[in-house]
Amino acid sequence: MKIHFVLLISRQGKVRLTKWYSPYSQKERTKVLRELSGVILSRAPKLCNFVDWRGYKVVYKRYASLYFCMCIDQDDNELEVLEIIHHYVEILDRYFGSVCELDLIFNFHKAYYILDELLIAGELQESSKKTVARLIAAQDSLVETAKEEASSLSNIIAQATK
Repeated sequence: MKIHFVLLISRQGKVRLTKWYSPYSQKERTKVLRELSGVILSRAPKLCNFVDWRGYKVVYKRYASLYFCMCIDQDDNELEVLEIIHHYVEILDRYFGSVCELDLIFNFHKAYYILDELLIAGELQESSKKTVARLIAAQDSLVETAKEEASSLSNIIAQATK
């Protein structure tokens, strides 16, 4: 199973995250975002979470004010993609402590990093939430260490130039 792209769209139609695993030009990406936003946001809540679109299937799930969407081939398993979406949301919840749209707006780099730990080239890479959480914690630790080193280095430079 290959995921062609991942979209996170707010209820107002604002795109909060995109990850493209198949080649699309910038013009095509804009058209896809506009088209799918209109299709998904206009659907009634009681309808199924699968949409046939341009020979593909778009699987989406709404969590609070966000729609998590993934595009797959016609013959791929929709339920597996729903599980991947739920898995991603659970990891985001664990990391942010009840994730909300603002977490993704202000920490989009973390949302991308988590997605990259989960999916590579549109295929599920890591199914263990504990492993992903451990990798994210290690990355956060590296970032903190780098910030501390940069801060101490700039202090040394500032004192040396006085």
